[in-house]
Amino acid sequence: MSSDDSSSMSSSKSVLSDVLGSASAGVISRIFTHPLDTAKARLQAPVTFTGGGPNTRFRGPLDALLRTYRHEGLRALYGGFGAVIIGGTPGTVMYLTGYAAFRDSISSAVLNQQHGGGYSTMSSGEGNGVKPSLSQGQEFAIHFASGMLAEALACIIYVPVDVVKERMQVQRSSNLSIQGASQNYQGSWDALQKIMRTEGMRGIYKGYGATLASFGPFSALYFMFYERCKLYSTEYLHGLSQYTDKQNNGGSTTRVEGGELPLLHLVACSAGAGALASWLTSPLDMAKLRLQVQRGQSAAGVCKVDPMGIQAVQYGGMVDCLRSAYKEGGVRGLFRGAGARVIHFAPATTITMVCYEKFRFFYADALG
Repeated sequence: MSSDDSSSMSSSKSVLSDVLGSASAGVISRIFTHPLDTAKARLQAPVTFTGGGPNTRFRGPLDALLRTYRHEGLRALYGGFGAVIIGGTPGTVMYLTGYAAFRDSISSAVLNQQHGGGYSTMSSGEGNGVKPSLSQGQEFAIHFASGMLAEALACIIYVPVDVVKERMQVQRSSNLSIQGASQNYQGSWDALQKIMRTEGMRGIYKGYGATLASFGPFSALYFMFYERCKLYSTEYLHGLSQYTDKQNNGGSTTRVEGGELPLLHLVACSAGAGALASWLTSPLDMAKLRLQVQRGQSAAGVCKVDPMGIQAVQYGGMVDCLRSAYKEGGVRGLFRGAGARVIHFAPATTITMVCYEKFRFFYADALG
């Protein structure tokens, strides 16, 4: 076998291990965190609870989880789960592999421009990021831009999935009233068919801009924080290793082998980055969800009044939605559901990234 054939086979195995790792990570993460996402969606949507008393909003993530489970069962907490698994898994693959590809390509381009060619970053299955010859500012910019580009690519799949998922999560039941809601969906496929029939392809992708405006900054900030945290962890472990070697004359300690960080450090990096990025971008996510719900109401031609007979607010766009939320409750109104978003995204990103980092090494070894 020639060297070119060997290199091509090695590259194909690296790509395959990344694809399998990201797919496994996406499925495992959704199984554990989907109920938290449902609680977040119901907190942010214009939902009121009517079971056993006057119309009241959910008081928090735990209240949303408990009341939804008590009055609608486990199935309601997993509303839209089918769409997430079937459609969201390819989206996760595009998202994670796309990020690695954008990061490595942009890093190589910057290094080549600076040093006259001949530089390339490690493959996505090796190392912990870009070469150290990049400045800190360049690394921040590359990770931020790569996260945004990865989200723009993945949103081709994520947007239809997100629309179906959130319509399922906030639809009306016997104990929940959603401003202007007119029909229940029997499942993810039924929801997709009805949305396509009433709104068409343009309708289901009409939220692309709002979704990207919400998740784009999240992904950009997340990877910027995550990569920086991984770099600090790597430097810390290398420093600890050198110190221990001097003190113990070569004694054993935790080392970074093959670019793979220990589990505890991966958990800390992904959880911290996910919590911070999700909290900072919570107002954008709230606005995106309300706009999606409003589009569904408009397409169904329903009367837009709340359960008390008061005319529901109509938003002219994301900025108008943010402005309206601020008028309703100030800064606190903008961050309504932020706690539920953090509670969902911190474990979701942790499970996803830890599984991805570990599984891609596992599949790389298994594929030889």
